[in-house]
Parts: sequence; structure tokens; C-alpha cells
Amino acid sequence: MIEIKPSPLSDGEFNRGVFATVDIAKGELIHEAPVIPYPNREHILIEHTVLDDYVFEYGKNHTAVVLGYGMLFNHSYKPNATYDINFENHTFEFYAYTDIKAGEEILINYNGDVDDNELLWFDKDKDEAENDKDKTES
Repeated sequence: MIEIKPSPLSDGEFNRGVFATVDIAKGELIHEAPVIPYPNREHILIEHTVLDDYVFEYGKNHTAVVLGYGMLFNHSYKPNATYDINFENHTFEFYAYTDIKAGEEILINYNGDVDDNELLWFDKDKDEAENDKDKTES
């Protein structure tokens, strides 16, 4: 149903995304990814690693490393997929938000809500760095 391939949306070192290999109907379960949760107080250690860009909030007091293909879905403010956290099973469940055609990249909104257009954390960091640079050059 899904595969990992190079993505035109990703400019990272690995440049990959999750793609549909068959047509997927709106509402269909795409992928169930197990998680490894850890207390937020330990996140300061993760912030110094590449994993910092891949972990998800997991309730109020925890963050989670999402296994399977869960960490490889790319972001869009107009996603064709969404996810629910299943705390009982310790999984993230990815569902088609719209009909997805075979060959399409499957995209989620990293803000967690398909309609949330707030600037992403890593874009906020870039924005702040650029503003700081502009201030020092003035």
C-alpha cells in the first residue's frame, strides 16, 4: 500500500517520503506505527540529535519516537492524510484525509490538525535566526 521513495518536497540529506502504491480511499487506514514514548524532561538530550526533527508530541508529558514509516511522512498545509494517537496501543494511526491516487506522496500536517496553518517549529527557528541576523547587520 505504501513505499518510501525520493521526494521532491524534501531537501534533507535523505530526501525521501511516503508514497501510495495503490489508490487509497478517504478514511482508510494507511499505516499503524508503534511508538517509543519518553518523558519530556528527557527531550533536552534528543534536541542535540537528528531525531529532534522527527519526534512527535505524545500527550502532555511525553514525546515519542514513531517507528515504521511514521517518521517519514512529509509535511503539507494541505495534507491528504492525518493521524490519530492511540495511547492504549502506543501507536500512531495514519489515515487518508482525502482520496489518494497510486503514486501520490502521502502528506500530513506536522501541526497535528489538518487545518492548522501555524508556522512550523523549524520554520520559526529559521525566521528568528534571520531576524537576529538582520538586527546585527543594521
